[in-house]
Amino acid sequence: MKKEILIGFIVGLIATGFGLVFAIQIFGKSDDWGEVIRQAINEGFITKLMSIGALLNLGAFFLFLKKNQDHRARGVLIATLLVFIATMVIKFFN
Repeated sequence: MKKEILIGFIVGLIATGFGLVFAIQIFGKSDDWGEVIRQAINEGFITKLMSIGALLNLGAFFLFLKKNQDHRARGVLIATLLVFIATMVIKFFN
């Protein structure tokens, strides 16, 4: 059971990472990812990119639910909550 939650958590983090890369490619004004991230931090919209990146977790979550893998879906939900907490910390302390 804990292994299944860990797998879902890792899938959630990977999906968030891919979503963040896609968001950078779509909304970034440069081809250099580092430059886009620095610009996002300086202009204060890195939290928006992180939130958009977490949208891919919806697909993973509902896919696991459809396959009756509830523990993996719970892991994806935990990863999404971790991204939410990180986003709020960055937003309020930046």
